[in-house]
Amino acid sequence: MTSSRTIALDHLDGAEAAALLVGGRLDDLLIDTDQPRPGAIYRAIADRPVKGQGGMFLRTPDGAAFLRQVKGLAPGQPLLVQVTGYPEPGKAIPVTAKLLFKSRYAIVTPDAPGLNISRAIKDEDLRDRLLEVAHAEMGQSPMGLILRSSCEAGQADDIAEDIRAMCDLAEAVLADASGAEPEKLTEGDGPHTLAWREWVSPADVMTEPGSFEASGVLDQIDSLGSARVPLPNGASCYVEATRALVAVDVNTGGDASLAAGLKANIALARELPRQLRLRGLGGQITLDLAPMPKKDRRTFESALRAAFRQDQGETALAGWTPLGHFELQRKRDRLPLSQVLR
Repeated sequence: MTSSRTIALDHLDGAEAAALLVGGRLDDLLIDTDQPRPGAIYRAIADRPVKGQGGMFLRTPDGAAFLRQVKGLAPGQPLLVQVTGYPEPGKAIPVTAKLLFKSRYAIVTPDAPGLNISRAIKDEDLRDRLLEVAHAEMGQSPMGLILRSSCEAGQADDIAEDIRAMCDLAEAVLADASGAEPEKLTEGDGPHTLAWREWVSPADVMTEPGSFEASGVLDQIDSLGSARVPLPNGASCYVEATRALVAVDVNTGGDASLAAGLKANIALARELPRQLRLRGLGGQITLDLAPMPKKDRRTFESALRAAFRQDQGETALAGWTPLGHFELQRKRDRLPLSQVLR
């Protein structure tokens, strides 16, 4: 039976790209860039501390990186760090010293021992079987392991292979921690590998060159060049990135009913995670919502929280401002689409 989900693996202007369509509608888009990929691992060299911020600038082959919450790290000391996202313009690459080796089924955590299984897996018999696989593969390793929710539909042999591959990679990287010069030890996953790793629900997969055009992805990417996003019942919103923040303005359109504002705002809540994913927008996000009574705010918040619960991006709902705007903070794990497609 044909799936309602389609994954298209192609190239866009020479860059590797992957698109996820749900019911023919573009739901996620990954495009490679010339910047360091999130997940890349460096052997970096401590450079200079930043007084008052508790952080330190590091030297890497790709330029300066910034590590927060540094303790006991002296200039000139080598250390392993992993890229956590894309830097803001003019700023250093954000990195962490807590390494994760992540694949479709398994995440190996060198600094966090213990065997853990995703809470999303509720079947106790399956959890027991997964623990058996984990113990068999990890043995006496001091590293930790997290088995992801995707294991629920995975085969034991595939899960075991994933664990072995991530353990081998982790051991190879940890063995290369010493050195006087900075070096990139892993590249991080590109769009095609990320699609295999993260888009785990059943889908039809298109790998032929030109699959973006054949599936309608190119036309949908073109529509993202407009700030205006149509919403149900004639409502709309405008998603516009400024240097300081992302502004989202919600309009009710021709609906003049008493519930028009709440309906438009709930429609925006359901659509917002998708728009931020596709446009590659993060940082501070301010919502200028359609007028609605204060008593409806909780209903809107519930809809917004439910929408972001299904989204893989790290987003914090900050709350209401004195002027009645709603603010969010989202991790910059992608570059803005407007920069990628220049």
